[in-house]
Amino acid sequence: MYTMNFKNILSATLLASLTIFSITAQAGVTPEEAAKLKTELTPLGGEKAGNKDGSIPAWDGGYTKAPAGYQSGQQRPDPFATEKSLFSITAKNMDQYADKLTEGQKALFKKFPTYRIDVYPTHRTAAAPQWVYDNTFKNATRANTPNTGDTVEGAYGGAPFPIPKTGSEVMWNHVLRWNGEAALMPERSYVIGSDGKLVLASEAINEFNFPFNYKDGSPEKNNGEFWNDYQTTKAPSFKSGESLLFRDQMKVGDGRQAWQYLVGQRRVRRAPTLGYDTPNPVNSGADMVDQAFIFNGYQDKYQWKLIGKKEMYIPYNMNSFFLQKDADVIGPKHLNPDHVRWELHRVWVVEATLAPGKRHVEPKRVFYFDEDTWIAVLSDGWDAQGQLWHSSMSFPWIVYELPGVLAQQFSVYDFNKGSYSAHTFGELSVQYKVMPPYPASNFTPESMAARGVR
Repeated sequence: MYTMNFKNILSATLLASLTIFSITAQAGVTPEEAAKLKTELTPLGGEKAGNKDGSIPAWDGGYTKAPAGYQSGQQRPDPFATEKSLFSITAKNMDQYADKLTEGQKALFKKFPTYRIDVYPTHRTAAAPQWVYDNTFKNATRANTPNTGDTVEGAYGGAPFPIPKTGSEVMWNHVLRWNGEAALMPERSYVIGSDGKLVLASEAINEFNFPFNYKDGSPEKNNGEFWNDYQTTKAPSFKSGESLLFRDQMKVGDGRQAWQYLVGQRRVRRAPTLGYDTPNPVNSGADMVDQAFIFNGYQDKYQWKLIGKKEMYIPYNMNSFFLQKDADVIGPKHLNPDHVRWELHRVWVVEATLAPGKRHVEPKRVFYFDEDTWIAVLSDGWDAQGQLWHSSMSFPWIVYELPGVLAQQFSVYDFNKGSYSAHTFGELSVQYKVMPPYPASNFTPESMAARGVR
């Protein structure tokens, strides 16, 4: 009798343990589902076929041709410069296209008679090296998200969840998306007030490492870091020499490691608050830190619901945008519609609502992700009163030499203040320059102190 009870208890304990393990550390999709990445899906998880009416073409490998004589970091020419827009969406005809517009875009139409969306032919230019595709295929069956989606395990390189089942998996695809292995990126951040005046918030240079996407890496070699950023401010003069350092992990419990160097203090300080809804010091606090790149940082403030996929008009193939002068693309009320290219693409839609026991000044957000790149291209956010507060957009463009379609630059409109911010590098001598990985020692507080202005 005792033996029977012990066996029953042991069996029940093992069953409970297996159940808990399956809940907290679910593996990826089945091998049969993963096989679709080599047939009906693109290597990163988009639908390979076009749509029924042909307005979205089939993916045929993306854009992988670099212009003759081109060197990384130079201004990247627009391969579609001779194309004309198919039609324009304005406040007068927006209802005709409402099902393919975000709430933020609709609000901009209603607020500004000058706002316009010029829709161009769709080009599915997204591409990546073969080793990124190979890693993505492996991730499909080995990656998992314990801790209610806040942590990634078993993934390395490419998209961790090319066939996503949850909203948090889509978010991780965006955060860990292909940006190369490392890059040098100068940028300018502007704030445009309700009076229409353009103010330079900062000009800075970023040194990026993307350890999750090192070519010679693996899940076993990676220490859990996925993003390193050393940023040095060049202008305006009163901020010149200030520096920020970020090191992000794939495990939320480890948190963001951040440091700040202020010239006036001449010392390096830990900056644990540089995340979530903290005002972003890069653009004088006009945005929140986790609005950078549409979403930046950790997911533990929200519950993430995967709404599904739909066709929408999104900014895309915006190489021409970065060939213009900053003052020409940044208008007094909104971005100049003459230089923003929109295309019809399929996007994943994810809704974020504040998690129990958590606080964030923006309790509801909706994100839209390009199916071919996992870039968050558009986002809307609501305040605690349920009023639309922010509308964000990124500027995807073709980086020939990777190859890839990237989006490091973005804009955020604030409906409460009637102002917006814009991040660009059109007039800078170097744009996004693909680099070999910087030494790990580059991203340390000791390096920060040594490089600080004294």
